Amino acid sequence: MIIQLDRIREEPFRWDERVAVPAESLGREILTGLTEIEWGGEVARAAGGFRLNARLRYTQTLNCTRCLKPVEQRVESDLDLLIRVQPASPTVGEIRLQSSDLGVLTVDEPEIDTRPILIEQLQLNVPMSVLCRPDCAGLCPRCGADRNESPDCCEPEGDPRWEALKDLLPDAR
Repeated sequence: MIIQLDRIREEPFRWDERVAVPAESLGREILTGLTEIEWGGEVARAAGGFRLNARLRYTQTLNCTRCLKPVEQRVESDLDLLIRVQPASPTVGEIRLQSSDLGVLTVDEPEIDTRPILIEQLQLNVPMSVLCRPDCAGLCPRCGADRNESPDCCEPEGDPRWEALKDLLPDAR
């Protein structure tokens, strides 16, 4: 959705929409599915620009990091962003961001597209890893079986680097 900032006067601009975003478009292997995203909020005039307050709700399906079973997570996230309209200025080299730049979006035209903001929030809400349960045993490295369902699938293999030490113990033979 494109929001024309120069049309916002005393009353804030409010929106409420449902957006479908394919999980694969976010480029995160752990993420396998997204439900339709409920996304809404308001943009109002504020000191120094405009204030965007929004909320998004959806369910994401991720793969357990250990056993690869699907895990569903309900996500509710709030966003508070200051939008500044400044004409683009040519920059040379890198720009050092300050802590005051966090939570600030600078645009060079008096309009914003909410889709890139939404996509960024979706990507930020994908965890680095997720477990189906805290004590997930994962997959067997020898046969690939789910150790949560069959914990005794393969006998544990000894480490060959320790074999020479077995000869030193009389009970190990």
